[in-house]
Amino acid sequence: MRPRRLTPPVRRTARRWRTPPAITQGSEAFEGLGVLDEIGGPPGLVLWQALRDVGLWAALEPEERGEVFVPGADAALAAMVRAAEVDAQLEPPLAAVVRLLADPGGTPGEAVEAACRGISGWADAHGHLATSIAFAQAAALAVPRNAGAACAVGRLARRRAEYARAETWFRRSIALARQSGDWAAYAQAFSGLGNLYLQRGNYPAARRFQVRSLRAARRHSLRPIQGAAMHDLFVIAAGSHQPGDAERYAREAFHLYGAGHERLAALAADIAYYWMERGYFAPAHAVFEALLPHLQRPDERLTGLANTARAAAGAGERRRFEESWDEAWGAVTRGEPGAGAAQVLLELARGAAQLGEGERAQRAAERAVGLAGARGESRTLLAAEAVLDAAWRGRAGLAAPAPPSPAAAAETDAFAADLVRTLHAALLAR
Repeated sequence: MRPRRLTPPVRRTARRWRTPPAITQGSEAFEGLGVLDEIGGPPGLVLWQALRDVGLWAALEPEERGEVFVPGADAALAAMVRAAEVDAQLEPPLAAVVRLLADPGGTPGEAVEAACRGISGWADAHGHLATSIAFAQAAALAVPRNAGAACAVGRLARRRAEYARAETWFRRSIALARQSGDWAAYAQAFSGLGNLYLQRGNYPAARRFQVRSLRAARRHSLRPIQGAAMHDLFVIAAGSHQPGDAERYAREAFHLYGAGHERLAALAADIAYYWMERGYFAPAHAVFEALLPHLQRPDERLTGLANTARAAAGAGERRRFEESWDEAWGAVTRGEPGAGAAQVLLELARGAAQLGEGERAQRAAERAVGLAGARGESRTLLAAEAVLDAAWRGRAGLAAPAPPSPAAAAETDAFAADLVRTLHAALLAR
């Protein structure tokens, strides 16, 4: 008897990918409250109204949108915009929302998404993170199959320490990207998940997601995302005390980015921070000083100042430490502390401790502990508690790392010189 040949069954139905839902509201009592809290006054009310209008429109099926707004709603919103005297950068996207109210049935989702993305970018640039998230989410709901828009919400939610919300948007982005073949968004969403787990101190999960991002980027020849994944793997290796891997990833990321890459400054900052952690204070200080002119956003500059203060302290540059401390301390203790404030205070505490300034180290560390605990930033919390404990016990100075070998120091100095030279060139090329 001849053996029967087994053939695989024929799939009779197309495979269906399930798109997971995402969390659409944070801890605020009602939708859009963050907009009113952050901006307030007539401009805040205008943005809140625009957000509610877009949300109502996006919640309906396309065939149901034609009659959603009462006649004259567009004229009423236009009058509110004029009376509020909003920032000039907000006028074009708000005008697009007015047009949506005038023709809800005929306005494409892409136009609404672009308007909301513009408002989100403006809010982010002005430090209004809750407003930025709200409008990024409105943009994603306006084009519900857009993986890149979903990923953008995840990134902003992660920055605001809304971890559960961020994870749902990243996972939604992955599913949407797989369905549509948007491999850039696919790789970036895995990277976003990796950074989320890194922020929460889960290094194995962070590395796993970054490796998936790197593989997707390589498979689809996405060089900039390869560089970003190498960058993130460097950060994970550095935090996991794997110096061999860290050095290799750092150099590969620098090579992949190149001189004109928008993330070059962020990479240089991370490399300099890694050197500072290992006791290479002089090259770290040189890179941090070269970075300061590149840091335009208030939160970025604040982080740069804190790192400069600590590196200057370690390098024995007391005058530069004092200058950086004064500017950073004044900024971080005025008003409501934003994302990254706990880490800023931690670096200031470490710098003060490095110089034997126990009282200042304790003051900064106490604030860092409070903020990190409230935001669930476990790594920062543990590190700040260690500095605070040392200050309480009267050990103001921090234990100095072992000095680098001459060969390692020479390699680090050469790499630092390359970074400083590239940063200066990028600044001149603007």
